[in-house]
Amino acid sequence: MTALLATLLATALTWSAPASAAAAPLVSTASGRCLDVKGNVDTPGSTLEIWDCNGQANQAFDLTSAGELRTLGGTRCVDASGGRTAPGTPVIIWTCNGQANQQWRHNADGTVTGVQSGLCLDVDGAATAAGTAVVLWTCNGQSNQKWSTASTTTPPTTPPAGGSHSCDIYAAGGTPCVAAHSTVRALYSSYGGSLYQVRRSSDNTTRDIGVLTAGGYADAAAQDAFCAGTSCVITVVYDQSGHGNDLWYQGSAQVPGSSQSSPAKATSESLTAGGTKAYSLYINPGNSYWRDGHLTGVPTGSAPEGAYMVTSGTHVNSGCCFDYGNSETDRKADAAGAMDAINFGTECWFGGCSGSGPWVQADLEWGLYSGGSQSWNPGQRAFPSTFVTAMLKNNGTSRFALKGGDAQSGSLTTLWDGALPSGYSPMKKQGAIVLGSGGDCCKPGGGANLSAGTFYEGAVVAGYPSDATDNAVQADIVAAGYR
Repeated sequence: MTALLATLLATALTWSAPASAAAAPLVSTASGRCLDVKGNVDTPGSTLEIWDCNGQANQAFDLTSAGELRTLGGTRCVDASGGRTAPGTPVIIWTCNGQANQQWRHNADGTVTGVQSGLCLDVDGAATAAGTAVVLWTCNGQSNQKWSTASTTTPPTTPPAGGSHSCDIYAAGGTPCVAAHSTVRALYSSYGGSLYQVRRSSDNTTRDIGVLTAGGYADAAAQDAFCAGTSCVITVVYDQSGHGNDLWYQGSAQVPGSSQSSPAKATSESLTAGGTKAYSLYINPGNSYWRDGHLTGVPTGSAPEGAYMVTSGTHVNSGCCFDYGNSETDRKADAAGAMDAINFGTECWFGGCSGSGPWVQADLEWGLYSGGSQSWNPGQRAFPSTFVTAMLKNNGTSRFALKGGDAQSGSLTTLWDGALPSGYSPMKKQGAIVLGSGGDCCKPGGGANLSAGTFYEGAVVAGYPSDATDNAVQADIVAAGYR
């Protein structure tokens, strides 16, 4: 399937082609796993579950014009067991018979509902582990009831339709942004607020820098005018998601108890995006930003989560740790799994890296992981280009994935998609957000930020994004025209 994500997720899907031609995976938004006939057997009464996507016939489904959801090459129909309509009814395969308990609708919001029952296909208990049963349940809007027609292969990068930006795309995929930050552009097509704040040294006054138009790019001219004849620093990068997860520099009054960090200089790097001038958040050792984001929508514990950022492969070092993502609320290195953040730099602690870096890794606390607990990851590669897309997603219990790509062109490369390292299941996320340092920065007596890196944009999302969503976000980044 290579249609645009907006078409896949924002319209009801009805296929009239034969099953052999139109069958495709149905991917659970919550886990990123595929709807699967258990045991890959063509036996009436076999139940459905979620399983790692593998491209087999028991994971290919065709919603026909008659409303049948056919699988296994079109030989069986998805069936509400026994014709029952109560929540908790098992979903099975059966000989196609045209009865109402074998008729389904794939709706605009990603849910699949039974025509007879009105109930949703539901991953039981909102679990994300492989082998979890799929049942009928009262529709509730949660991501474990949403399914996308994502391909198990990476489609070509195509700019998204309708002016959608990264966080619009995540929302359409059932994994909404709970934090969205950029000094370059709006991450929602309707966002018209402030992107960040600068403070000038001449009189210590501040100025919020917004966008030129709603959904557009930063008003760099406003910064230039405000900072003319003096120097400026970036004090805060505002959260565009509406959750209030603004990132203040550690050392500010808004981050009590921090003293080993200072704000980044506002004019270290200018660039163009969308043909207009913008500035990056250019972080050097001693700069770090943070938000105690718990209770404001950021996933905690073992809840699934995704994140991405656009960074640079030309401004990096091996200092710990240029991170963006979920971190501790107490700014201490509490435990394995207490963090779930993207790391980008030239440090490779446990192996599994190739070349001289920089690499996209996962900072899960007590370790930077290039892929599971392997000492060598053949999927890893370095990303030294000027603009880099880095992605991390983690289902919180068993699986995480790392992706990277050139933010100016092309598609994403999957660097790892597999098991969490030993000792990291379940995750123990605390829900704060860090940018530019590790999780134990920057309290007196604690760790200090030693890393260098550049931040242009990024977001943290609730849920486990599908591959189709990842690809559409990359297409939007490429369409943004970083230069």
